[in-house]
Amino acid sequence: MTTVLIADDQPLQRFGFRMLLESQDDLTVLGEASNGGEAVRMAAELHPDVVLMDIRMPGMDGIEATRRVVASGDRTRVLILTTFDLDEYAHAGLRAGASGFLIKDAQPEELLSGIRSVATGDAVVAPSLTRRLLDAYVHHLPSGSGTAVLAREEDSRLSSLTEREREILTVIGQGWTNTEIAGRLHLAESTVKTHVGRILAKTGSRDRIQAVILAYDTGLVKPS
Repeated sequence: MTTVLIADDQPLQRFGFRMLLESQDDLTVLGEASNGGEAVRMAAELHPDVVLMDIRMPGMDGIEATRRVVASGDRTRVLILTTFDLDEYAHAGLRAGASGFLIKDAQPEELLSGIRSVATGDAVVAPSLTRRLLDAYVHHLPSGSGTAVLAREEDSRLSSLTEREREILTVIGQGWTNTEIAGRLHLAESTVKTHVGRILAKTGSRDRIQAVILAYDTGLVKPS
């Protein structure tokens, strides 16, 4: 059973999420929070597998709440809800430690699949969508910040990677799935999964989406 905490300032939105989640045999809602502060407190008390976190809430927003939930060191993972016109917030949420994000008007099956994926540590959205959102954000980075600066800070995280692992991290950042990596690099998919696992461990990335951000930050991938 995957347990979920819903954090959203709109009562009707929370009600809709609860109705959908509780219609599933493998999902259960532990509680609802109407702002970021409540979400942090309830996550600490209830230890849900996943927090479904809205970004824009009164008081403490979803980004700061995500940062605090992740910093607690608990097993709880955060799934950010965003919209296409809030790309920079999605990026900030991922930097805060969220395990992924969904568009707020996603189809019900996409939301359910996303929650299940986050609970098991997998990526939530198609890597190509992740890249489009990050591309949109990177294009708006102020001069003198962003990839070039972050690359210098993050280089040490790449130093332990083999040449093959660096190659795979690069194409992960370019939006390739494991199946695509296996086909294009002529590897067994099980071998790709092993490489991805080692990359995550060596770089300290929580999941695949964090690895995508690392690929951007270190300059392995340039915005299109």
